[in-house]
Amino acid sequence: MKNILTVDLEDWFSVEVLHTVIEPEQWGHLESVVDRNTRQILDIFARHNVKATFFVLGWIADRYPELVNDVSRAGHEIACHSFRHRMVSSLTPDEFKRDTEQAINAIVKACGLMPSGYRSPSWGMKRDMVWAYEILADFGFSWDSSIFPIKHDIYGEPAAPRTAFHVRLPSGRAMIEVPASTVDILGRKLAIGGGGWLRQFPYWFTRWGIKRLNRNRVPAVIYFHPWELDRNLPGSKFELSLLGNRTALKNWARQYKNLITMETKVERLLTDFDFVSVSEYIASVK
Repeated sequence: MKNILTVDLEDWFSVEVLHTVIEPEQWGHLESVVDRNTRQILDIFARHNVKATFFVLGWIADRYPELVNDVSRAGHEIACHSFRHRMVSSLTPDEFKRDTEQAINAIVKACGLMPSGYRSPSWGMKRDMVWAYEILADFGFSWDSSIFPIKHDIYGEPAAPRTAFHVRLPSGRAMIEVPASTVDILGRKLAIGGGGWLRQFPYWFTRWGIKRLNRNRVPAVIYFHPWELDRNLPGSKFELSLLGNRTALKNWARQYKNLITMETKVERLLTDFDFVSVSEYIASVK
């Protein structure tokens, strides 16, 4: 069965857990790893002859247009991941509209393609945020992948469907929502195959979870970030700032723990399973 492969194209300093210690105004002065790590990912994908969906942060498209263009020229799908990596739930409708428009303009300028899909930073969307879906539809987006059907301290909507579904809008339009993957174990939903979850869980568990989904004819949605393949991630002073208390220690684990395992896990996933982009999957089941 074909599963869904996605990459959130952003740098290490854009993540939610570092927002309290790094302002967006500082991003341009920090050591970047996005170019080298993304090109490593492109090499890995080429060896396995696989195409993915890259959710491009507008700030990255604006600063590294050649990189985004190279991702597109390699045959991968280009989707939108906002401009400044702020959760949709933290923005007003006007702020969300401006951020999305800025991201679209940067992406189109970089690669000449209008994205048809969107993913909120940090999975910051919920089904009842119809105002956000309406704005996405106004911009021409036809699908979204921003909902995580799980209980989490930063994001999540546990009651959301665990497979792709339609979000009906007051305007009469509809958006296709492709949620992150979870497995149900004794009534408890656990994330499978994405980002920190992929790094923290042993590979045998990820493999088992994907096979379980596939047995039920459900594709797994895999996602990760370029910086997660970097074994020498910069930002030691920010790393120390995340070790002050119990909550901070959890955030440190989300950002820095098990980076050394990620490249091997991605290689094994691409060996053990077949993958397509989000739009390829939607087209196959429409």
